[in-house]
Amino acid sequence: MDRSSLPDSTVTRNAHARYFDRNTFWTDMSHLPPIMKVLHVLDHSLPITTGYTFRSREIILHQRAMGWQTIHLTSPRQNASDMPVESAGGLDFFRTPKPRPRWGSIPGLWPLAEMLATRKRLDEVVQSERPDIIHAHSPALDAWPAIGAGKRFGIPVVYEVRGFWEDAAVDHGTTVEGGLRYRVSRLIETLALRRADAVTAICHGLADEIAATRGVDAKTITLIPNAVDVSRFDFSPATKPEVKTRLGLGNGPVVGFLGSFYGYEGLSLLLRAFPAVSRALPDARLLLVGGGSEADALHKLARELNLGASVIFTGPVPNEQVEEMYDAIDVVAFPRAPMRLTELVTPLKPLEAMARGKPVVASDVGGHKELIEHDRTGVLFKAGDQQALEQALLRTLGDPDLRTHLQQQGRLFVERERTWQRSVQNYETAYQIARERAIRAGKRVSALS
Repeated sequence: MDRSSLPDSTVTRNAHARYFDRNTFWTDMSHLPPIMKVLHVLDHSLPITTGYTFRSREIILHQRAMGWQTIHLTSPRQNASDMPVESAGGLDFFRTPKPRPRWGSIPGLWPLAEMLATRKRLDEVVQSERPDIIHAHSPALDAWPAIGAGKRFGIPVVYEVRGFWEDAAVDHGTTVEGGLRYRVSRLIETLALRRADAVTAICHGLADEIAATRGVDAKTITLIPNAVDVSRFDFSPATKPEVKTRLGLGNGPVVGFLGSFYGYEGLSLLLRAFPAVSRALPDARLLLVGGGSEADALHKLARELNLGASVIFTGPVPNEQVEEMYDAIDVVAFPRAPMRLTELVTPLKPLEAMARGKPVVASDVGGHKELIEHDRTGVLFKAGDQQALEQALLRTLGDPDLRTHLQQQGRLFVERERTWQRSVQNYETAYQIARERAIRAGKRVSALS
């Protein structure tokens, strides 16, 4: 699809560009009562620490700061205990019990079993909490129970797309692009997008894809991009020698990665590129902070490459220690592999690094190019190209003027365009669109009020 056919989509660096012109498309919505209570339906939440849960937390906290009440329900994939409600990170979450293994464990039926379990728990929460909006978050396994509850109780439903279910399955190795499971998952996702009263997307790549190939009117899509709480990430570009010493990093330059160890992050490429960095800068170190499905393979690869003390794996660290990890790093690397998922979806971590004042070196996948302007807010290299990564790291480590420029411009970009306060304000428009469309469709909006 030609991006110019979508309103404002040509301005990819405007994080708050709309995919609709409310003045010409929607009727006056001032007659609608203010939104008071939002029910979020989530795949998983804190205390699990992922980019998904961090985004959810920031959305909830900033919606509360706007004066809205929020309620939170997680799917059976939370792997929680049998507690009906659990507190984590200062928030309360309604939990959904896992389906009975009687038939939920039968291959091919587990998605249906999980959706039915979520539906039952969601109905209970809706009737007790009486929300004004149901806000379902990826994947479609959360959207379908929400759509059903919206229809039964007359509540507008917003579906937030953070990535496509079928593409995540490809990365996890449970399907292949174009395979039967891939096509079925894509159909389930597409139909959910069409049935929701409004759609939000975390980036232009996803929004463009939804409008171009999923049969969803672009005017019903609102961008709610990833962002940063700049009050939490102080601008602190200088490294702290005491932190580097405590982590066993020595006095040389440090390249770091903070995040989940998944295949699409491209960390094997980073490990393979580091011997060239070490030959040019013998005191250089590589700090890998996090964990995930690729952790064992990455440890094995580091041994095969004889990296020895040049690479430090910290394992997962508590969220409150993240800032300390940044204090040890000179350059943050994001070597995401070229694939459909990384071309469409923007990550959260590069924004945090920019906010902290750390130079970013990143692959030129589409998700990164929405966030990073080459040689202005970061350095981009050809995705999947080991030599290009080696050159980008050595150039950035060896040029203090470039690093200073990237530090300043990265922080400025985040402050101007990617704060959570600014991003979350756009939900008001998405929710009003959902309510207007629900009324047009004959829903008895706020029927429980």
